[in-house]
Amino acid sequence: MPSTLKDLPKMDPNGIYANHNLRLDGIRVYGFDYDYTLAHYTPDLQTLIYDLAKEHLVKEHRYPESCLQFEYNSDFPIRGLYYDKKKGYLLKLDFFHSVEPGGCYFGRRKVEQEEIEAVYGGKRISAEHMPNLVALMDLFCLSEVCLISDVIHHFVDTKIDFDASYVYEDVKKSIDFVHRSGLLHRRILEEPAKYLVKSQGVVRLLRSLKDYGKRLFLLTNSPFPFVDGGMRFMFEDDSASAEKWRDLFDVVIALADKPNFYTSERPFRHYDTEKDVLAFSKVDSFEKHSVYYHGCLKQFLEITEWKGPEVLYFGDHLYSDLRGPAKAGWRTAAIIRELEREIRTQNEDAYRFHQAKYHIMQELLGKYHGLPMTNPQDDEQKELLLSLRNARREARLAMKLMFNKNFGSTFLTDTGKESAFSYNVQRYADVYTSKLENFLQLPVEAWLYTPFDVKILPHHVKVSPKDFSGSPPRTRRPSSASS
Repeated sequence: MPSTLKDLPKMDPNGIYANHNLRLDGIRVYGFDYDYTLAHYTPDLQTLIYDLAKEHLVKEHRYPESCLQFEYNSDFPIRGLYYDKKKGYLLKLDFFHSVEPGGCYFGRRKVEQEEIEAVYGGKRISAEHMPNLVALMDLFCLSEVCLISDVIHHFVDTKIDFDASYVYEDVKKSIDFVHRSGLLHRRILEEPAKYLVKSQGVVRLLRSLKDYGKRLFLLTNSPFPFVDGGMRFMFEDDSASAEKWRDLFDVVIALADKPNFYTSERPFRHYDTEKDVLAFSKVDSFEKHSVYYHGCLKQFLEITEWKGPEVLYFGDHLYSDLRGPAKAGWRTAAIIRELEREIRTQNEDAYRFHQAKYHIMQELLGKYHGLPMTNPQDDEQKELLLSLRNARREARLAMKLMFNKNFGSTFLTDTGKESAFSYNVQRYADVYTSKLENFLQLPVEAWLYTPFDVKILPHHVKVSPKDFSGSPPRTRRPSSASS
């Protein structure tokens, strides 16, 4: 292993990374989503969603009872994939909407490159096909991805004729039913220790922000009784009473219907927590300890008089949580749970070795094809070309298998390019980190800067061929605020 690879900077798995400069001393208001932001869930949740959705698929949509034998496979999906409703393909795309080699599945069958190019007219998804693609960007999508793939695979195996768009719609409706019917919420609150990850760090962060005089609000699509049960569970080990978690928040808004919340003009309704009913009186102010349903961004800003740039909103869903606030002028922070594991893998010497090897083979192939005297019929040249391509493929696959064996890294393609998911992180998140409590390591007046040499996302360390050859390593300013 070349010493220069070992000397490359290690990125902090718990760091906070800036896509755009952010001065926390200018942030007066902190807003939070609930699911996968304030609350984090165990892997058992995906299995629960999957099982409840498949049961609904069979009972209500009359899918074959054989579908009840399906089991959730956590090793299959990653988030950030796209589903082609017309073709039935599950796709991993790069920053430029090109399909990653080996990153297309029909059910559980890997689709070969020749088939992809025949269907889409090349490696890149054109504007003609993009409207058919559905982005699967949040962690709740993992069970959805699995169920869609299992249904398609089963229908193909049993020779059941189907339309890929119908499968998507039926699975989507079943997943939505599991969430909106309250069935999932009841099951979680029946066994909170099984499904919820308790974090005293989140509690300390909220108290710390409040002690510094910051204003806090909760904006979630979940119903209040579910949020209340989860927050009580997380606060039950705190010195203060778990029932008083709402004291930390100036405004609590549930059933907000994001992303429509950011563009609609739906009025707020006061929610009576004792009677479980909505009041009829007009909401023209937010009262402490009260809970509100529905609403819209326009009225929220009118009531609070909070200016956009002084608000920092945390969420996990790049579209539902962060796209609207980003367009409205709020500062945004993405909570991406996969980031911690991704950075630990990218920090490994083995990964950097394969990355450097891949770039060397790529560079040599470029030089080879640039030679004016290249004779493609020469046996020695053909053997050299084949060996270079094989070495490049081996390095590419080695990098991929260090993440997810089917789709590789969430943030990168297996050629080291940024994924379409990375593009959306860069587009809608001013800063991003793996979990909310990472902000405990920062003073409230910290300044977060984008590194001067960043290309797409600042947590990536680029390994170039010169790093492999033994020349001095490139000095890189770590983008993590904690480094």
